[in-house]
Amino acid sequence: MSVVRRVAVSLDCADAGVLAEFWARLLGGTVAFTSPATGAAGVVADGFVLTAMPIADYQPPTWPEPGVPKQIHLDLAVEDLAAAQAEALRFGATLAATQPDPDRRRVLLDPAGHPFCLTAAFPAALR
Repeated sequence: MSVVRRVAVSLDCADAGVLAEFWARLLGGTVAFTSPATGAAGVVADGFVLTAMPIADYQPPTWPEPGVPKQIHLDLAVEDLAAAQAEALRFGATLAATQPDPDRRRVLLDPAGHPFCLTAAFPAALR
C-alpha cells in the first residue's frame, strides 16, 4: 500500500497567478486554488498537482549558465514536438537558447524562467 496519495510539485516565482495560469493551460488543467494568505496558486491536471509559490526577490534560473540554479526540471511527454512547442509558446513559454537534443526534446522556459522539456522520447513504461 502506498503511503503517498498524491504528488505535488511547487515552483518558486514572482507572480503565482501568471505561472499557475500558464501551467493550467499547458497541462489542460485548472487553477484549483489561490491563497490570499500566501499568494500561492495551485493547478490540478489529470491527477497531477502543481503549485506556484511567490517568493520575495525571486530570481529566475540562468540555465545553462551558472549563477542561479534551474531549481526544478520537468519532462513532459508529447506526441508531436512541433505542435506541443507551438502551444507552449502560445501560452507564454519561451524557447531556450540552448537545445541539446532538438530532434528528441525541446527545452522551453515557463513565464518564471523554469526550464522544462517537451519530449517525444518518453519511455513507453511511463506514458
